[in-house]
Amino acid sequence: MHPSDILRIAAFSDGDQGGNPAGVWIGAALPPATEMAALAQAIGFSETVFAAPEPAGQHQAWRARYFSPESEVPFCGHATIALGAALARRFGDGRYALALNAAAISVEGRKDGERVAASLQSPPTRSAAAPAALVDAFLALFGYTRVDLDERIPPALAHGGADHLVLALNSRAALARMAYELDAGRRLMNEHGIVTVVLAWAEHPQLFHTRNPFASGGVLEDPATGAGTAALAGYLRDLGWPHGGRIEVVQGEDMGMRSRLSAEIGDEPGSSIRVSGSARMM
Repeated sequence: MHPSDILRIAAFSDGDQGGNPAGVWIGAALPPATEMAALAQAIGFSETVFAAPEPAGQHQAWRARYFSPESEVPFCGHATIALGAALARRFGDGRYALALNAAAISVEGRKDGERVAASLQSPPTRSAAAPAALVDAFLALFGYTRVDLDERIPPALAHGGADHLVLALNSRAALARMAYELDAGRRLMNEHGIVTVVLAWAEHPQLFHTRNPFASGGVLEDPATGAGTAALAGYLRDLGWPHGGRIEVVQGEDMGMRSRLSAEIGDEPGSSIRVSGSARMM
């Protein structure tokens, strides 16, 4: 494998701008994990996804694995959207079944000129209250106190294919001033098994602005995070938040990479979240 074998696609773009760059490799069989890890590190994007067709069965599926520059992760939303775009461009519009390390999901892609509209079905979701000591440690990491929190959305551990800490803030200004030291964030996230932190501000019940520190993967911040959005949406459902069946998410603004994500929220507790957006070739 060589870096030139990797497609570079920005997922959850805002028109022809923004989005989160992901690497996409598609081949006949997955390479050894050491090679995938080395290539993901060489590419340097927050995630690179590797996909190969599984042995033919009743329904064709693609085996997919996700690597950050520093580690393998169980699921990545923006890389899945990028993979859906790549599959649609290569094989045509449609729905593609994906077999992950610990879940079976799907992604749809539909070509729209140079962009592709894509939607993924996340793994099942779950959430639980975050321990007070854990919350205090992360608030200190980012320079916040409990005064900055939105009391309507208590801190939670949320899962939508990967484990996230959700911290809802009570102002856009608080979200904008987030800052932290990468190595300290890496240690804290790895110590507690947290893949990313979802920092969120609710402009209104169906519109959220978010930021997503990803120090566990060696990335200070992601401009668009489908897995985090799925986890947030699942938690809002568990909380009884008045989401009306859908939330819109604006992410990446504070990085100069404005991204747009949509999450459709069904009524069944724990069920998959449909996360949609557009993808553009880089």
